[in-house]
Amino acid sequence: MESVGGQVRLRVEFTTEPFDLDEVPRHALVAREVVEAADLDAVDVGPFGNTAEGGTTAVLGAVDALLRRALDAGATRISLQVNVIGEGEK
Repeated sequence: MESVGGQVRLRVEFTTEPFDLDEVPRHALVAREVVEAADLDAVDVGPFGNTAEGGTTAVLGAVDALLRRALDAGATRISLQVNVIGEGEK
């Protein structure tokens, strides 16, 4: 998956469930740790949705780790979307 100029830039958007309005669930904390530790940029972590951007290798590696670790931490559902974005697109 390469573009003419090298790696494709990707944006991943994700949520983990179940939600808990009183306390941040362990699976959500783990998911946050994964994206913050990955070689990604434009990371935005929120209470009901999260986004991160980066090169193909970094995003796909982070998604793999995110899925495995959040499920291990008790997530019962992980919704995610990965989009190819242009260089100037935010």
